[in-house]
Amino acid sequence: MPERLVDVERQGLEVLHTFPVTLSPPADEAAFKRKALEAAGHAQLVSNQELESLTAKMHVSRGGQLTPYGDPHGVLAETKAGLDQFVRDRAYFLWDAAGRPEGRADDFWRQAQHQRFRERAYALWEREGRPEGQADAYWYRTRAFEES
Repeated sequence: MPERLVDVERQGLEVLHTFPVTLSPPADEAAFKRKALEAAGHAQLVSNQELESLTAKMHVSRGGQLTPYGDPHGVLAETKAGLDQFVRDRAYFLWDAAGRPEGRADDFWRQAQHQRFRERAYALWEREGRPEGQADAYWYRTRAFEES
């Protein structure tokens, strides 16, 4: 699957975050931009009222190691590659802690992924003011976004 880096900007002036976006073919430039803007909304880079002011453009590499722009959003702005690495590391830890059982790699992967999704849903719920009775909605919203 093709992966592209997409900059999300505020009013075309300030880059808020650079997202690595992976889409199934066929995917055009507009599809990558839409997914990056969706990710920015999910990560709440700006308030809901400011979402319409965000724009996306394909990232232009300037050479050297890619470093993210200032990112105070933690788990909410975690990239797909970052999520995969985190899940891989946690799955290994869980597998090791369980005594390294044979043939259960998928079980530990799903458990680690489920834990990370829960952390992301909680962070989103907390960021939006801990709305009463909405925990499940945040869980389903996070899973739907991650699985899309």
